[in-house]
Amino acid sequence: MQTEPRPRTRRTRLTPEREAELYDAVLDLLRELGYDALTMDAIAARTRSSKATLYRQWNSKPELVARALRHNQPVSPADLDTGSLRGDVQILLNSSDDAQMEKDTALLRGLAHAVYQNEDLHTALRELMIEPEIAEINAMLQRAVDRGEIAADLPALEWIPQLLIGAFISRELIWDRPADKEYLTRFVHAVIFPVLGV
Repeated sequence: MQTEPRPRTRRTRLTPEREAELYDAVLDLLRELGYDALTMDAIAARTRSSKATLYRQWNSKPELVARALRHNQPVSPADLDTGSLRGDVQILLNSSDDAQMEKDTALLRGLAHAVYQNEDLHTALRELMIEPEIAEINAMLQRAVDRGEIAADLPALEWIPQLLIGAFISRELIWDRPADKEYLTRFVHAVIFPVLGV
């Protein structure tokens, strides 16, 4: 069942701390209830907000969920520029927390079914989370190209975001274990760096 977006009203400004608190509550509720049972009423009650406030900030439940998931990332590739691709990737890997990654894997597993049942959620996740993430990875790679670390015409460049996202998702699917820092580090050093020639 698709959720109709509410008409967009003027957004009020939340403090970063309050916004983070709301996102944390949304993710906690998602883990507890699942996407289908999650309601704006439940979010409002958990965060001591009104539904009107929630709809002023986020047009719909899918948008709120997508933004909460995006906010949950410890480090964004857009914030990195150590001067080398290896340095940037190492910071991304070091920012990972195994316990949090396990929780995130379980959360994404729970959302997988809802994504295919709810077009609004699928669209929100693609537009607000996946596409920005891919754009940031590509920008990180482009900086490496600009520095001369990677050849601009390397055919593998366009597939790196899919490889990274696939590595995160596939371990749970194939081996029934969440991706962790050690696994992702081995993957990057065995697959990504050799493919890129760095």
